[in-house]
Amino acid sequence: MRRTTTAPRWLLLTSVGAATMLTLTACAGPTEAPAATGPTLSDEPVTLSFTWWGNDVRHGITEELIAAFEAEHENITIEPQYTDWAGYWDKLATTVAAGDAPDIIQMDEKQLSTYAANGVLLDLGTLGDQLPTGDFPEAVLGTGALDGTQYGIPVGINSYTYMANVDVLESLGIELPDDETWSWDDLNEIAEEVTAASGGAVVGSQSWGFEDGGLNNWLRQHGESLYAEDGSPEVTASAKTLAAWWQNLLDVTEAGGTPDPSATIERESAGLAESFTATNQSAFGPWWSNQVAALREASGQNLEPLMVPTPDEGESAAAYYKPSMFWSASAKTECPAEVALFLDFLSNSEEAADLLLAERGVPANEKIREYITPKLDEVNQEVVDFLDEIAPRVGDAPPATPPGGGAIETIIDQHTQRVLFGELSPADAAESFIAELQQALDDAAI
Repeated sequence: MRRTTTAPRWLLLTSVGAATMLTLTACAGPTEAPAATGPTLSDEPVTLSFTWWGNDVRHGITEELIAAFEAEHENITIEPQYTDWAGYWDKLATTVAAGDAPDIIQMDEKQLSTYAANGVLLDLGTLGDQLPTGDFPEAVLGTGALDGTQYGIPVGINSYTYMANVDVLESLGIELPDDETWSWDDLNEIAEEVTAASGGAVVGSQSWGFEDGGLNNWLRQHGESLYAEDGSPEVTASAKTLAAWWQNLLDVTEAGGTPDPSATIERESAGLAESFTATNQSAFGPWWSNQVAALREASGQNLEPLMVPTPDEGESAAAYYKPSMFWSASAKTECPAEVALFLDFLSNSEEAADLLLAERGVPANEKIREYITPKLDEVNQEVVDFLDEIAPRVGDAPPATPPGGGAIETIIDQHTQRVLFGELSPADAAESFIAELQQALDDAAI
């Protein structure tokens, strides 16, 4: 399902150099200590602000984490600031513009470079040994770095998947496809078969095309990337490959393998629980692996994650591990040592892992993942197995989203809708998409 992000409006409103106004006392101040040692902890009372997005379950777990940390460090108080995804970025942009950025920030990949490039995020390398990262695979840790500077610690990892409703397929007498070898043509054929066999009561596949995970997989399968590999703010995806992506969706939709466009748009705005996958009204659907548990709970049926179809019957090594989110910190924090202590607790401690489990994704920290896996429920243990299973297909992560790239989901959504409703041809959509996304990157660079 899509998640809509908007470019931070503080880029247009104010400089990020405003003085930070935090409620805290007796902190050491921004560190200039060598990276091998890090900043110095204070003996006096300290208050840190911590912001995150999520639902009520996440809020409850995070408040338990805060309580556990505060119990170990009586002079440190963590002030929680949270909201749902829809309002998070507007709220964060407002606090940054006011010079009141939170000390600890839950950060998304699409926004990391924007906030880092504008001086909002702390270089975590300055925290030195107080924030060890040796248990993170280099390729995963690198997703939180820009030009060699670490701005985010990956929290969890997931990968793109196609969920298959095994119960629906069995009820229709249709075999589960072999995801080691299935192609996009195979998906389209079986999707049309499902719709026909059910008399339209179930559609073959939930539609795709509303977020960048599926697009990134498609581009990588065709030897391309969305952005320049050297980190420059340039859209490098070709119009030809983009047009083929939309043409594939349009063809299977017109053949009845995916829902009517109006039904698709209605469900896209309704959330996971109302999706065709979660309501058992489609046999397949594109999702991230960290959504498996929620989908199974909502559907009540046997949903199994499959590898993404490829154009070449499984020969492509185009999959990638995506950080679910990052832990970042404000460059203006007055308490870097205490920030490091809290980030270390969140990222490296077994106590935090016992509370987090897989709520924010399968842990990116390999040592913590090994520790926590036996404690996970059956579904999340299957997710860990799935992530291990796809390892032979996993390549390097896509280039980091440049500043301004947070607008991509809105741009994708709008163009997919126009293709499905016949307002744009796939070829015209591709040209328009490239122009609009490049403009967003150019605007952010001004």
